[in-house]
Amino acid sequence: MRRVSALKPVLVAASAALFVAVLGGLMTDIGDWYLALSQPAWKPPDWAFGPAWTLIFALAAYSGVEGWRAAPDQASREWLIGLFALNGFLNVLWSLLFFRLQRPDWALYEVGFLWLSVLLLMVVLRRYSRKASWLLLPYLIWIAFAAALNAATVSLNGPFG
Repeated sequence: MRRVSALKPVLVAASAALFVAVLGGLMTDIGDWYLALSQPAWKPPDWAFGPAWTLIFALAAYSGVEGWRAAPDQASREWLIGLFALNGFLNVLWSLLFFRLQRPDWALYEVGFLWLSVLLLMVVLRRYSRKASWLLLPYLIWIAFAAALNAATVSLNGPFG
């Protein structure tokens, strides 16, 4: 029984990460509209985004497990769950705005909140586990890169709507 309870946070974190990844993937439509956008020369090839996000979500899930196990009480764990849920929502919202609604300009405003949600997670997690906090650093860097790419896309293609 003890082994099952030890695996529970791992299964929950992996399921949550997979859910956000799938939902975000469903929002990402690389169709004619996206392919017609002018992109900066430094944009990675489209195939690179899948492996990058897979690694980021795996690290985020690992961070969540580490944070959960290190949190001192149930209230702290619930706070972490809320912060990860907010981050997941903002992650999917960005894809919805950029790809489904075809509004990179709106996505550019939203990506700031997404970046701040990762930073907030890192700050809160640091109270319980430095390792859990550092596991999110690639995510924070990737979102900063995505924001720069989003800004370049808006600059090269705007106005939208």
